[in-house]
Amino acid sequence: MPLWPKNSTFPPQILIVQYPNYFRQIGPVFNVSLRRTQIRLSNWTKLRNNNLKFTNRVTKSVILLAYDLHFRAQYTGNMERTVPTSGNEDIVLYTRTYYSLLRSSRAVSIQAVTEAHMRSNSALHIHANEVDIDMSAFFYSLMRLPDCFLRHVKLVVMGQSSPVFAENGYPDIEKWSEVTAPARRRRSFFDGKSTLGVYIASRSDIDDLIPILTAYQIEYDKMQQRLNHKSMLTLLEKGMSAKKLSDAEIEKIAKHLNIEIKELKKLQKVWGGETAANLNHIATVPCSISVRSLAGSFVNYKRATRRWWDGIAEYCSDIKFNDRPIYFVSSNTHSVANLISGHTRNLEDELIQFIKDEKSDELRQILDQQVAENARRGRRDNLLYYTLKKFESAYPERVAERMQAEQNLSFSRINTPQFLDLEAQVIELKNLRPDVLDDRIKVAHPEKLSQSNAVILNIDYPLGMAAYQILSEISRNIGQIKGIFIMGKAATLNGRIGDVMIPNVVHDEHSSNTYLVKNHFAADDIVPYLTHGVVLDNQKAITVPGTYLQNHEYMSVFYREGYTDLEMEAGPYLSCVYELVRPKRYPQNEIVNLTIADFPIGILHYASDTPFSKGENLGSRNLSYDGIESTYATTIAILQAIVDEECG
Repeated sequence: MPLWPKNSTFPPQILIVQYPNYFRQIGPVFNVSLRRTQIRLSNWTKLRNNNLKFTNRVTKSVILLAYDLHFRAQYTGNMERTVPTSGNEDIVLYTRTYYSLLRSSRAVSIQAVTEAHMRSNSALHIHANEVDIDMSAFFYSLMRLPDCFLRHVKLVVMGQSSPVFAENGYPDIEKWSEVTAPARRRRSFFDGKSTLGVYIASRSDIDDLIPILTAYQIEYDKMQQRLNHKSMLTLLEKGMSAKKLSDAEIEKIAKHLNIEIKELKKLQKVWGGETAANLNHIATVPCSISVRSLAGSFVNYKRATRRWWDGIAEYCSDIKFNDRPIYFVSSNTHSVANLISGHTRNLEDELIQFIKDEKSDELRQILDQQVAENARRGRRDNLLYYTLKKFESAYPERVAERMQAEQNLSFSRINTPQFLDLEAQVIELKNLRPDVLDDRIKVAHPEKLSQSNAVILNIDYPLGMAAYQILSEISRNIGQIKGIFIMGKAATLNGRIGDVMIPNVVHDEHSSNTYLVKNHFAADDIVPYLTHGVVLDNQKAITVPGTYLQNHEYMSVFYREGYTDLEMEAGPYLSCVYELVRPKRYPQNEIVNLTIADFPIGILHYASDTPFSKGENLGSRNLSYDGIESTYATTIAILQAIVDEECG
């Protein structure tokens, strides 16, 4: 039996080895340094042309192994794909524990999973098993929970949609107070007493939320043991009366908690005048969190996603999505709109005056620096985009002006939060006006743009497996995908907040697949728009099920092989891409070559977290101007790629 077709081109993209029980499909798989094997092309050509048949099993193995090594070295770089198992066992046990408990029809105490959480040895909660307080883990969790949580919430109820909540005894959840967390976008409602209702779009929300609650519970209990001391209670009561804690008092509390002063000051920066009251609450009120999951079936997730899409289709009934080419973009709700509407530049004088009058020293310092350096126009625009949100918060009546500017371009914003808390934006390319676009976006042939039939569908980036469900639903309801562009936050293990990572390898922990992608972007596409950050292309990304669901043992092979980009959406998106280019469902635990896609795939991540650098994340540090710059640099690159595709 021949090893490969006689007339195939060397080397074939995929080699199907027809020896059951000995070999599997060989394609672009693990990499080995080229020095490991030197194979002459003429030898391989001779073997192929002779249709050589083997009778000796060992010979077959050696020949195929040599071919495999050659193929790896030539086509996939230096990538080892040894999927770790030993460190993963504790993580698997942890997830199985809380999923089994969540099947209960009644609320379950978070205390029931604390032991499994501690056994998992999470890399984000390295001191979970110790007596000392892990302030990094506590702060990380605190910033991903709404402000009402600390003093009030005892029960967290999770559901996929308002009908699901209503069917399970919560008919008025939409009438509760909507609350938000500083560093996690997840639609939540507080009943004003002790219950928090949380909308979940996929199991990834559960894999994110349960470990956050558990880490919070563990560290809260440790802090209570330390703070429930007579001297601390007296000090905190004094601070409550004064509505502030002096530096000397902060130092004394930090010493008593056995934490660094700067860690307590981070809490003080978030809590402000409520710092003493919140610490006193921790000292005197036990933490007892329970969770309940409502109708967590896969069908309910799909139903919520379908209704979300129905809302988009109904709102944009004049657009026949099944007849229009679509550019799918996963980004945020502000950067695309700001870059194409021209509204912010029209407010430039007002925004500059707002900066000068603003109490924030950061904005004034950035403005003064730009003036002193005679900064290029793009940096000024970034500052204006950054300021606009603060301006509209101070003057909410001015929001209508921005909305009108968007409507003038037939820019549609669609929200169906009762199903998925993901805003969708629909932009017809023919309605874009080159004269109002951000100057950094170049339109070579405006006449082609005005004749374009294509549509941009931009969504606020989802979390985890919701990405797969959303892109799958969209794909079933449109005619043609012209491009898929994914932009989002990620944790970086080798960079700083504000850096940009461009991966061409994505390991997805949901499917255990390693996806090889021909990323549409390179560093040169981002660098012209970036001043403070660094652009790292040819990176390797890991799509994690949850930020806490990793440990150092499990991650060691990824660290060693250069995986430094940790995020939660790219893998599920690429699983859907596989189904767009192949006639079957995405596989499991395989190397998957997506370079065959006939449409551009672009993935850009900007660093918002350095989670293994002791609490350096968006919870401990606001997305400053550096972060805004990377956000707009990546958005410009995406819009430029779309314009070039249409006008090239």
